[in-house]
Amino acid sequence: MPAEHPGEPLLRLDGPVRLLLLADTHLPTRAKALPDEVWRAADEADLVVHAGDWVDEATLDAFEARAARLLGVWGNNDPAGLRVRLPEVARAEIAGLDVRVVHETGPAAGREARADAAHTGADLLVFGHSHIPWDSRTPAGMRLLNPGSPTDRRRQPACTYLTAVADAGELRDVRLVALPVRVPTR
Repeated sequence: MPAEHPGEPLLRLDGPVRLLLLADTHLPTRAKALPDEVWRAADEADLVVHAGDWVDEATLDAFEARAARLLGVWGNNDPAGLRVRLPEVARAEIAGLDVRVVHETGPAAGREARADAAHTGADLLVFGHSHIPWDSRTPAGMRLLNPGSPTDRRRQPACTYLTAVADAGELRDVRLVALPVRVPTR
C-alpha cells in the first residue's frame, strides 16, 4: 500500500457533498462503455471519486468534462498517460472529513492495520483493485470503502458502485448500488 503523501489536500469542499465512488472501470477492455446508471449518478454527484484502473484516457477526459468535481488516482492497469495526469495517492478535505484515495491496499488479511499505518489521521480511505465491494473500519476508526467495479463483477453477483453523503465530519447514506446484469450483444 502506498504511504501517505504529506502536504496539502488536492481539494477542499464544504458539506453536504453528494459522492459517487468508483474504481476499476477498465474501459474499453472490460466493457465498451459505462452503464447509463453510472453517468446518471455522476451527474447527480457533487464529487466523483475514482480509485484507479481507468485504463483509457478517454474515460478520464469524459469524467473531467462531465463531473462537477473529480478526485482520482491511477491504478496498476493504467498506462503512462494516465500516470502523468493522476497521483498515486490523493487527499481531500470533504465536509470535515480527511479523505484519501489509493488504488491498492494489499490482501484483505491485515488491510485495516496497514491502512492505519499508511494513512494516519484519515477518516475515509477509498480504494479499488479487487473489484470486490468492501466496507470496514480500522482500529483507529478510519472507514475503508471499495466500490467494486461497474464493468467487471469478477466473483460478485453484480457490478457495483457506491454513493454517499459527506456532511459535518460524517459520512452518511452509504449505499452500494448493484447494476443489472447485462447480456452482451454481438
